[in-house]
Amino acid sequence: MKNRRSFLKNTAGIALGAPLLSCQSKTDTPPLVRDSGGYIPSERLQKFQKILREPVFDRSLVTGPVMIRSIEIFQSGRHYFIKATSNDGAVGISVTNKKYIRNIYPIILNRIIPHFLDKDARDVEQLIENTYMGMLNYKWQGLAFWVGVAYVELAVLDLLGRVSGHAIGNLLGGRVRNEVSIYYASGNRGNTPEEEMDHLLKLVEESGATAVKYRLGARMSYNAASTQRDKSLIPLVRKTLGDDATIYTDANGSYDVPMGIEIGKILEDYNTAFYEEPCRFDHYEETRAVADALDIPVAGGEEEVSTRQFMWLMDHDILGVVQPDLLFYGGLTRSIRIARMAETIGINCTPHISGSALGFLYMMQFASCVRNIGPYQEFKGNKDKVPVTATDSDLQPSNGIITVPQGPGLGVEFDPDFIKKATKITSI
Repeated sequence: MKNRRSFLKNTAGIALGAPLLSCQSKTDTPPLVRDSGGYIPSERLQKFQKILREPVFDRSLVTGPVMIRSIEIFQSGRHYFIKATSNDGAVGISVTNKKYIRNIYPIILNRIIPHFLDKDARDVEQLIENTYMGMLNYKWQGLAFWVGVAYVELAVLDLLGRVSGHAIGNLLGGRVRNEVSIYYASGNRGNTPEEEMDHLLKLVEESGATAVKYRLGARMSYNAASTQRDKSLIPLVRKTLGDDATIYTDANGSYDVPMGIEIGKILEDYNTAFYEEPCRFDHYEETRAVADALDIPVAGGEEEVSTRQFMWLMDHDILGVVQPDLLFYGGLTRSIRIARMAETIGINCTPHISGSALGFLYMMQFASCVRNIGPYQEFKGNKDKVPVTATDSDLQPSNGIITVPQGPGLGVEFDPDFIKKATKITSI
């Protein structure tokens, strides 16, 4: 693993091609070089910092200002959504995970939305930066803050897409694919290996997917019983699905270093494609120790909210697959920047997604415009049955492949009654 990382670091300059995009506050970015006695970033960090200064959103595709008149939160039945409206009456919508919005709506209303009102939506990246710095919001940095930013950004991007006639993927660097190969992720933990295998087979049968991800461990805690399950489940999945299946695993921070390495060695024996979060997500040195002992790529980043932390993880070759959550990390433009950084060092960015609301759709727009997404993307489907349709996609996988809608904005249309019957939310 160490040799592989050295190779990647030495060949970073020729990895994969054009730079990728960014949207983190400039205050999160040190200067390239200080005085002769000061801090000088590594060559990698200098590349990352260059990406932070390059735009993600292509303003040339939207002619003229799109002034934001209002951004509001609505409830329609059991669903919640954010609506961004321009002075000309154009509308963009993002549907939110109800578990999140019920807890973070005051942050969205009081600390995020004010920074977007009466502003040109084309300045979306700068508006995100202003939001981070405004009202001392940098002190609020965390999942609750950045999830709120993500939902506002998605509504604004949908608005810009509908005004311009372009899909979000086109606005964020240009579409590079119209279809995405998916993997289904099991949410089970604690069942028997045989029960989990039956569940995985059902997911494969329903979607035609040739890639799956299953959970290991006891989530953020070491548990001997769960480890025994892991040691039986790992060979069972490979034996049942066969040698041609692509298999990912997610430990959700379940192991200490010795057990993380032991499980990792077993995963290697059964040709597992990546090993997600063997140690607690913020135990960086422990994760590094596990990664250094293994050849299997260690994946991570689901809970990260700091661009600087992602840069550190990539600069130190800790992650073999980078996984910003498209909501937790603050939206598409910020996540695309991380993907572009990963591309410069020759690794993939396969994002984590929410299993609720329209998480699958946000993944599809991200995947449509990012080159280094990896062979398969996480898909959890429209579990909440949000009433959306697309003219050029049934929004479901066939033979493990899903078609990305190409219509304006998110590429979907909402049931008119879903919008018409909604009530504005000022408290939940």
